[in-house]
Amino acid sequence: MITVEEALAQVLALVTPLESEEIDLAQAAGRVLRAPVLAQRDQPPFTASAMDGYAVAECAGQGARLQVIGQAAAGHAFAGVLAPGQAVRIFTGAPVPEGATRVVMQEHVTAQGEEITLDLPPDDKARHIRAQGIDFAAGDQLSAPRRLRPVDLALIAAMNCAQLRVSKRPDVAIIATGDELVMPGEEPRPDQIIASNAFALKAMAEAEGARARILPIARDTEANLRAVLELAAGADMIVTIGGASVGEHDLVGPVAEAMGASRAFYKVALRPGKPLMAGHMGGAVLLGLPGNPVSSIVCAHLFMRPALRALQGLGAYPLATASARLMHDLPANGPRAHYMRATLGPDGTISTFVDQDSSLISVLCAADALLIRPVNDPERRAGEQMRYIAL
Repeated sequence: MITVEEALAQVLALVTPLESEEIDLAQAAGRVLRAPVLAQRDQPPFTASAMDGYAVAECAGQGARLQVIGQAAAGHAFAGVLAPGQAVRIFTGAPVPEGATRVVMQEHVTAQGEEITLDLPPDDKARHIRAQGIDFAAGDQLSAPRRLRPVDLALIAAMNCAQLRVSKRPDVAIIATGDELVMPGEEPRPDQIIASNAFALKAMAEAEGARARILPIARDTEANLRAVLELAAGADMIVTIGGASVGEHDLVGPVAEAMGASRAFYKVALRPGKPLMAGHMGGAVLLGLPGNPVSSIVCAHLFMRPALRALQGLGAYPLATASARLMHDLPANGPRAHYMRATLGPDGTISTFVDQDSSLISVLCAADALLIRPVNDPERRAGEQMRYIAL
């Protein structure tokens, strides 16, 4: 068996980042930016008012009486030049007129017809003006690669960029294997169970920016497994569930190799999820996950998600970890790294579930973290800091 770290390194070594494509900004949510975006203009593109009020010259102080000579609103600039003794009614976001050096808030002004009187607080030194380019300047860039968040899209739009270059979406083919499985909604025999893992894996892959498709269940014959694997042609990643061990009915490895797959490794020193396989099949990364639901989903977090990020050009990295204070004692860990289902407390604490059986989806569903126990980790006491992966 190899360690989790060695297994992940080998999985990531199988990955070649996908090509990029140019898309419209409106379609870019969640995509991975592959080329920097350059601002086409300053933001704001002019000196702008930060308040509703009156634009005045610097010499206009407390008690000054000024003539209002016009108005400036967002999208409607005042075309003239402001002279001493004059003011322009101005609204937030409007260009500040030439000659104005500050904006007086409307709350500090008494208006009578076309004339105003300033009633400034003694300590009021605020100009209420946003300088041109204070947010960003033409030529500034948003760096790549990065996963595009909603606020990134707002920034790119403000930069006046309507198109951008992003990674192509990885195509992921998901194959559940086993005669014991039926799809949700079907009528199982007494000796069958519902195929559940594929739906979690599909959602996880799509959350990482992939297009995922669930293929028909592969039955426990070489011919049927081969036929389903052939349906995965063109995928960037093939994820199989179950059948990756070495029992009589575990056919994924032999059949995939007979179809030209190369295997990087087979077993990992990991709980849950020891029977894990990875390799290449055609142009696709092949991941053979365990059949137990928790094992399958935990392995997808540890290996599938980082591989999908690497495919999109985000680099070859494990998932981020954080630390929390352990709420209870834990016995020493054994020869396999243990990723324990756990819950995080609002006060920076973490607690593990008593039952860590790899078949219990309900426990994983209640968890919001995987507490990491390294190989041969010693006994841990309440109060110690422990590393975890947030779910």
